Amino acid sequence: MSFNWEAFAAAEPAFAQTVEDRFTKYTHHVLATLRKDGSPRTTGLEVRFLNGELWLGMMPRSVKALDLLRDPRFALQANPGAGAEMTDGDARITGRAIEVRDPQERAKYVGEVQPPSPDSFHLFRTELTEVVRTSLKDNAYLLLETWKPGEPLRRTKRA
Repeated sequence: MSFNWEAFAAAEPAFAQTVEDRFTKYTHHVLATLRKDGSPRTTGLEVRFLNGELWLGMMPRSVKALDLLRDPRFALQANPGAGAEMTDGDARITGRAIEVRDPQERAKYVGEVQPPSPDSFHLFRTELTEVVRTSLKDNAYLLLETWKPGEPLRRTKRA
């Protein structure tokens, strides 16, 4: 079962909006990919939510793009913000990155985002495998909200 951002938003609209708002609050986030030897690599990344998709755009032949071309699994961590107070909670998305080569799809993205090198960049759409938000409620407990494709949103309180 393949879930893009639009399918996630249809399944859990309020939660999807909360997570999208968390990611759009800041420009730069942290992407985790897998190196050739299987060890993790973390790098900075800008993300875009456009036309029902979560997009990852990257410079040509960047190591993170090469990682994803070899192994599409990724984890994306929202920027915690100034002081890392995390007043809006912590958001994480995991999934698979699928390179987009179709000229029409790329042209739509370029028209919206206007990347620095519109003719030379890697563009990936995402298939989601898990979305998690952790937040502090009433300074009393942590609330973990977890969504996986085909499952209802799960909420867990931790004191």
